[in-house]
Amino acid sequence: MLTIDLSGKIALITGATGQLGRVMTRTLAACGAKVVIHFMSNEAKAQELLQEVEQSGGTGMIVRGDITKEADIAAIQQQVQARLGNPDIVVANAVIQYGWTSVLEQPAEDYVSQFESCVLQSVFLAKAFVPGMIAKKHGRFIGINTECAMQNFPTQSAYVAGKRGMDGVYRVLAKEVGEHAVTVNQVAPGWTIGERDRSLSERNDADYIAGVPLKRRGEDQEIANMVAYLASDLAAFITGAYIPVNGGHVMPAI
Repeated sequence: MLTIDLSGKIALITGATGQLGRVMTRTLAACGAKVVIHFMSNEAKAQELLQEVEQSGGTGMIVRGDITKEADIAAIQQQVQARLGNPDIVVANAVIQYGWTSVLEQPAEDYVSQFESCVLQSVFLAKAFVPGMIAKKHGRFIGINTECAMQNFPTQSAYVAGKRGMDGVYRVLAKEVGEHAVTVNQVAPGWTIGERDRSLSERNDADYIAGVPLKRRGEDQEIANMVAYLASDLAAFITGAYIPVNGGHVMPAI
């Protein structure tokens, strides 16, 4: 039987208090990883998540910082290094939220925020943590992208621009660090059901589901499962991949 065993590994999840981030954190901890729970503003949720991990027998720590600032990420690296060591797994999950509208109406600052939280976050995380992975001759650098990067639907432009730029960084990085047994991959969720959705009486998602070959929306746990797989030795020969987890709603072509 195949199992995902991350015992002895250290995993940093940015945006760990978010809808997807908290499930990824729980899942990586359940696989045996020591988890670094990053947050920007929701300290109460970060503390709650850490307590949950520890009560389940896991190990973790909390870090705070602005993922768009290189100095903040460098400070996080120093904190984690001093407490646990250099992470073996980095999951770039945090992203800045904003209101979507047409290209003609979208404020320029929204394009800047998406570039900073998708592209620069990934670059700063790589600069801070990949050297430690290279030294270990082992590492998993995982980014959370989106199916929107393939859809290019109206009102998605700032988000798509940021995530497509992120995609370019990951593909290049995969080629640059592969010789050191460091893999670099992206998980691209579709419109995923999270804790917030489960509390709604109506989801208004029938039109979306009609376009999904598997005829349902994905669950947050299913995204976390793919992250755990890519973080494990089972995925040691996968790098440079953009993997949709969306029931076939978008399908990369060859």
